Amino acid sequence: MKPTLVLVGRPNVGKSTLFNRLTRSKDALVADMPGLTRDRHYGVGRLGDHEYLVVDTGGFEPTAREGIVAEMARQAESAIAEADALLFIVDGRVGLTPHDKQIAERLRRSGRPVYLAVNKGEGVNKATFSAEFHELACGEPYVISAAHGEGVRLLLDLVMERFPQSPDADIDEGVGPKVAIVGRPNVGKSTLVNALLGEERVIAFDMPGTTRDAIAIPFERNGREYTLIDTAGLRRRGKVFEAIEKFSVIKTLQAIEEANVVVLVLDASQDVSDQDAHIAGFVLESGRALVVAINKWDAVDDYRRERIKADIERKLHFLWFARHHYISALNVAGIGALMKSVDLAYGAAMTKLPTPKLTRALQTAITKQQPPRHGIYRPKMRYAHQGGQNPPVVVIHGNALDHIAEAYRRYLERFFMDTFKLQGTPLRIEFRSARNPYADSD
Repeated sequence: MKPTLVLVGRPNVGKSTLFNRLTRSKDALVADMPGLTRDRHYGVGRLGDHEYLVVDTGGFEPTAREGIVAEMARQAESAIAEADALLFIVDGRVGLTPHDKQIAERLRRSGRPVYLAVNKGEGVNKATFSAEFHELACGEPYVISAAHGEGVRLLLDLVMERFPQSPDADIDEGVGPKVAIVGRPNVGKSTLVNALLGEERVIAFDMPGTTRDAIAIPFERNGREYTLIDTAGLRRRGKVFEAIEKFSVIKTLQAIEEANVVVLVLDASQDVSDQDAHIAGFVLESGRALVVAINKWDAVDDYRRERIKADIERKLHFLWFARHHYISALNVAGIGALMKSVDLAYGAAMTKLPTPKLTRALQTAITKQQPPRHGIYRPKMRYAHQGGQNPPVVVIHGNALDHIAEAYRRYLERFFMDTFKLQGTPLRIEFRSARNPYADSD
């Protein structure tokens, strides 16, 4: 499972700049709901083949007791509690402050490994620049420049040494498709999980995952075995649990990453929120197969039903590939059809696409719609083969494919999905251009 790195420090020391560099993107998931401030950002970074989650917190005031500053401190405390490693950012140009000392004292008590990053250290003598920060007693200060990238790779290498890559350590002890139930608080996730584990249940027991954040629960339904990836907290063995309705973005992201199929639960009695859209966006970005469950359908009238359908169409239009089910987890209504879609989505995500069939489909797609010319170039696509599963990846070979327009890529994605009936999973297209043998000649 991906380790979680949390960036902590007082305001304006460069945490967000470092976050953007670690994730190589300015697009972050933002927790925007009661109890979570906009100053807490989530993203995924990569070091070689080793991925990690990054959390950017707001300016940390450990002693704050009221107002927005206290709320930001509470959110930073929550992130610290879920961290696998803490990156404590200080401003080397301002120097050591009493505020830094307060934060250092709090981080030392956390029991989490702390890495002290002295930021804004471009073009300086590192030993002199970092000398006073030894006083914080948070280990060796590492001089970095988040804005220019200096020292960041070295710091990240040191952090990730604590988490050697071991793919076999992920949650794969279970059997069958791995299904994650995700969504905001109070939408009925725990009720749905109870329905899955309680109805026609043959096997339901706790299997500790590789970290404190995830539990893999094998269960059987209609003769098929599954592994449910749950983030609701520890349960007593042999009991259908009651989930703790405490929202955790980190746990949600980890559940999505570990799953083969994600069930996104929405509440029919509420409009689709920004947080629903953020979670859905991360599912799509992760390439996971998806089923959307609109819960509490029995509790709303016809007007409300039409409104939620329109809301989903408007705000979650990018989930066009996913099946929607209108269910009542409390009354166990619609669960059977939901699980059939889970099976279909899993089958689509793990499908094997023969090269001859892919190439014929590619030629048919080109016949129906040629790729647009880019200047003097007309991209030529010659053949296709499968490059991966979960999600399916189609690799297309040819010439001048660097000039394929994004709209044409989306056309091909939909064409392949329709041709091979891949319902419930996104599909990725990769273009590989043949090398021009005369490119390096004079």
